[in-house]
Amino acid sequence: MDRPERKIMAVLEGRAVTPPPIWLMRQAGRYLPEYRQTRGTTKSFLDLCYTPELAVEVTMQPIRRYGFDAAIVFSDILVIPDAFDRNVRFVEGEGPELDPIDEAGVDRLVMPDIARRLAPVFETFKRLRTDLSNETPCSFLRCALDDRHLHDCGHGTSDQAPARLFAYQHPRAFEKLLR
Repeated sequence: MDRPERKIMAVLEGRAVTPPPIWLMRQAGRYLPEYRQTRGTTKSFLDLCYTPELAVEVTMQPIRRYGFDAAIVFSDILVIPDAFDRNVRFVEGEGPELDPIDEAGVDRLVMPDIARRLAPVFETFKRLRTDLSNETPCSFLRCALDDRHLHDCGHGTSDQAPARLFAYQHPRAFEKLLR
């Protein structure tokens, strides 16, 4: 028998649950006033991602406000290229940008100490396991690779065309980048 407090997990396992669980992409988003207040205490979006107590707070805000059945960890996939010392920046009114990478740039990537560089993100997960009630599972969602980082783009596109083109034109470099 399903524990009612884990209904989103039952649905993910393919079982029907009534009423269905509620979970929304971008739960914190820019629309919550408490998010904007928390964000206003940091120098940058990445500072918010790398400050566990604030990332936990932003993750918990929509859970407290709306009682969603799952929490989405507040972070961003761009912490990964940032950990590789890529020039990641968030341009006001434009969104995230980073310096494009080409085939030669993939060959020059150096594997950083990921555990050390991403320790604050891991700490956020650890704190959330304690702060979330047993009925609220947690997930980290975002495409693991997007076209902001590839070829001549430097910013996202709706169809991922630069990433797909890079994979087609440079399969060896694309495979290396994925590894």
